[in-house]
Amino acid sequence: MAIKENLDILTLKELLYNSAEKYADNIAVTFIDKQGITYKELLEKVEETSAFLRLNGIQPGDKVAILSENQPNWVISYFAVTTMGAVAVPIMTEFSATEIHHILRHSDSKVIFVSARYLEKIQGARIDDLQTCILMDDFSVVPVDFDRALLKSVINGSRKELSKIKNAALKLAGKDCCEVNEDDLAAILYTSGTTGHSKGVMLSHKNITSNAVVLTGVVDIGVDERLLSILPLYHTFEATCGTLTPMLKGCTIYYLEKPPTPAVLMPALKKIKPTIMISVPLVIEKIFRRKILPGIEKNPLLKRLYKFGALRKKINKKAGAKLLEAFGGKLHLMVIGGAALPEDVEKFMFEAGFPYTVGYGLTETAPVSSGNSPSNIRYRATGNPLEGTEIKIVDPDPETGEGEILIKGPNVMKGYYRDPEKTAEVFTDDGWFRTGDLGFMDEDDFLYIRGRSKNVIIGPNGKNIYPEEIESIINQHKFVVESLVFERASRLLAKVHLNYEEIDGEMDAKKYEEPAIRDKIMSILNEIHGAVNDRVASFSRLHEIVEQLEPFEKTPTLKIKRFLYV
Repeated sequence: MAIKENLDILTLKELLYNSAEKYADNIAVTFIDKQGITYKELLEKVEETSAFLRLNGIQPGDKVAILSENQPNWVISYFAVTTMGAVAVPIMTEFSATEIHHILRHSDSKVIFVSARYLEKIQGARIDDLQTCILMDDFSVVPVDFDRALLKSVINGSRKELSKIKNAALKLAGKDCCEVNEDDLAAILYTSGTTGHSKGVMLSHKNITSNAVVLTGVVDIGVDERLLSILPLYHTFEATCGTLTPMLKGCTIYYLEKPPTPAVLMPALKKIKPTIMISVPLVIEKIFRRKILPGIEKNPLLKRLYKFGALRKKINKKAGAKLLEAFGGKLHLMVIGGAALPEDVEKFMFEAGFPYTVGYGLTETAPVSSGNSPSNIRYRATGNPLEGTEIKIVDPDPETGEGEILIKGPNVMKGYYRDPEKTAEVFTDDGWFRTGDLGFMDEDDFLYIRGRSKNVIIGPNGKNIYPEEIESIINQHKFVVESLVFERASRLLAKVHLNYEEIDGEMDAKKYEEPAIRDKIMSILNEIHGAVNDRVASFSRLHEIVEQLEPFEKTPTLKIKRFLYV
């Protein structure tokens, strides 16, 4: 077990000041191949920006939005807001302009930090409370009612029209404007953007900081670690696990200047040789299905040997070593969360001895509630409850022990912003948070997740059918990209989006007419149908598999929007 970092006060201000004092000359945040910002410099920039916000009328409790891709200035903005007692409102960049405007209104944001890349999304916003728009790229000020000519000049790099941070702000820097308390609101995070579904999760300083502190005692992190950030910072998972926790230990966090496509990511991994990474399952799954499995499937001997447990483990060990080398060869911690890790992908990682760990939590729990170090993982489990966090299963099934997961602890949110009714719905009378997830705990208090309670399908015999488990089996097929299982007219169906490029490659499509290609696709769907039904319980068998021609529409956290298809 790693040694837990301690803070006298559980606030983001205390976290930053603590790290700036202990690791002053360490590089805190940086773009690859760019001049890094040390912890001492980070604190100075945060104080300057906080002073500028104060000059622009921002007071403790005021809301300040952040809309930007990952970059060092995102971190500066976040700390500048929270360390002065104001409230950060990180916004998902994938949201539409309409959704973003709604969030700005709903949150009562008075200032927004926005990067040039997303400046157009706030153009034309008629928001009474919004007073100041700050360009994230260089902390210059953009008029709130800017026009297209100004927008074009900003994007092209000409900012003559923009006024820089005033010298007076620098004079205020370092002067403590207010006291920040543990129970003060630190951030509001919107899990959706439309008017009808807005849920602004309110997280206090204690919620966020306690989670970051506890995690330093779960995983082994040293002062010389290099973390490559590939998940968006507006995601609580990346903000807490990929920023605050490593900063408590004086680590260096690297950001990409372009989206993490393979063409961008692979050279970055080779150059940085990260020791820590934070990822969602989809990233690992794509690598496994596109890089690892094809190498096994295309070799007839390996394909046969892979069916035998002992031999499969040896093959996975060798493949795992190659995968580790692809990540730069120095990785000792891959933290995976945000969604369920497919069973076959985890089996590969587990048998390969890949240094991964899986955790569980929600935005409402800041976010981690259970987890373990790579040396203490249990296959298919999401770890033990974190220190100070309680987890219990209510109304468990007498046969399986499965029931709804409830959580209580310092990481559990204050509630939903301006929505006492929704807040009351998710809390029990004695203060337990209802997650809406189903799972069970074994005799050693390892937590296992079965799925969302609202997704569960009750079979004709009264048995619970978990769509996520069937989808995990479907997705193991080499031609499947993603799938969705649902019930319609008492029949269990699945929609499947196929990898048409792979199918064309196998068929050498130039030699085939369209009818032959369609026959091949129907053959694949029938093959999947039979293979799945051979592996699931009788009451979970699929009646039909339907081809989904287009990729499923997803949330910003890469989960399929199930409600659009069922």
